[in-house]
Amino acid sequence: MTREEAQMLAQAFLAANGSPNSVGINPQGFGGVALGDAQLYFEWHDKEQTLECSALIHRFRDTPKPGILEGFQDEQKKGTDTGGGTVDFEPENKSLFLSRTYTTAPQIPIFNDDMKRLMKASVEWSSTVLNRVADRVFGR
Repeated sequence: MTREEAQMLAQAFLAANGSPNSVGINPQGFGGVALGDAQLYFEWHDKEQTLECSALIHRFRDTPKPGILEGFQDEQKKGTDTGGGTVDFEPENKSLFLSRTYTTAPQIPIFNDDMKRLMKASVEWSSTVLNRVADRVFGR
C-alpha cells in the first residue's frame, strides 16, 4: 500500500461520516474521528507501508493490573466479535484497542464497512466485555 492510498481510504471514510474536508492522515501519519461512542484512529507506518486502524476500547489511567490484558486476549480467543480486528494494547498511551492493519488497499466501500464493524465492536467491548473481564479478573 502507498501512503497516498492510505490517505485516500482515510479521507473517503471521514467524508462518508461527516468530515468531507478532512486531510485524513496528517503529515506525521496520524488521523482519527469520534463517531457516537466510538473513537477511531489511523496510523500510517511508512517503513512497513501499512495502514493501522484502531478503535478505542479503554484508556487506562495507570498500567493495567495483572490479568486484565490477558482477560481481553482470552475474550478474543473465545471468539468474541472483534469487528475484524485484534486486541491491541499500546503502552505509550495506556490504551486498549481493536486494531486492524492493511498491507494492501481494499475498495473504499469495503474499507468503510470494515471501519464501521471495527467501531461497533469496540463500543461493545468498551461496555459489555470490559465489565466481564473486570468481574473475572477481580472476582467481583
